Amino acid sequence: MPQITYREAIRHALAEELTRDPNVVVMGEEVAQFNGAYKVTDGLLATFGPTRIVDTPISEAGFIGLGVGASMLGIRPVMELMFWSFYSVAFDQILNNAANVRYMSGGQINCPIVIRGPANGGTNVGATHSHTPENVLANHPGVKVVVPATAYDAKGLLKSAIRDNDPVFFLENTILYGDKGEVPEAEYVIPLGKADVKRVGADLTIVTYGRCVIHSLKAAEVLEKDHGISVEVVDLRTIRPLDFDTVLASVKKTNRVLIVEEQKPFASVGTQLAYMIQREAFDHLDGPIHRLATIDAPAIYSPPVETEQLPNPARVIKAVLAAMA
Repeated sequence: MPQITYREAIRHALAEELTRDPNVVVMGEEVAQFNGAYKVTDGLLATFGPTRIVDTPISEAGFIGLGVGASMLGIRPVMELMFWSFYSVAFDQILNNAANVRYMSGGQINCPIVIRGPANGGTNVGATHSHTPENVLANHPGVKVVVPATAYDAKGLLKSAIRDNDPVFFLENTILYGDKGEVPEAEYVIPLGKADVKRVGADLTIVTYGRCVIHSLKAAEVLEKDHGISVEVVDLRTIRPLDFDTVLASVKKTNRVLIVEEQKPFASVGTQLAYMIQREAFDHLDGPIHRLATIDAPAIYSPPVETEQLPNPARVIKAVLAAMA
């Protein structure tokens, strides 16, 4: 299979779905004439024209509201947020209206909108541009939340997201945009709500998602080589719906678990996972559930300090050794 970047994989998914379905449109700040703030939409305006690739004003409340309304009328908008940190400006549109319209209409109105863009720290852009809101989003019934770690997953999951009849919030990572991976040229989709065992192991399960998958895989290699510890890495890929069966099967096999996430630790996705694991697999655990998250403070401007604030392979190794002890 050819190797392409995470950025290119998302672009290919958009291009394929724009070609397949004339109701798909891409909207957002600088997605058209500037070819995207992160060049994800590079070339799409030239191919599909200004009625399918639409630049918007710098008003998330306005253009997300426009997308939500359009989706209720049969359009399938893919809305780009320059940073997911700006979702709070459109909180009412996203989590009050889009999330609830199917329920409030008794199933008569769908809202097949995708909202995508980067949600991560590590780029030294400060506390107001570095949020990871997957826990806030997933707290609302009626939506789906996707956080891909690889180019292969990003393409297959985005295609599924665009075809889904519910609001799908697709959280990317600016640091991953340049990462390369094998992606088939042939058509494929990855169903939402299906985790993936990225590495098979026997001694401990790491449950993770997003860029922390990459950190965990790097740490697992070192742990096996230097410490003889066999780590299994489960990539959730989708936060909601959550594939807990895959998590449970892995924990029952290894009997130890570490949850790794870029979120702040309080009331995070990891908190929910820890509760579910202890409830369903308590008798299989040989030790307490361990968690590794971003250090609980607003995102730090200083590059070397922010690197240590976020999960990284060294912190993962330290956490695994503590869990094994």
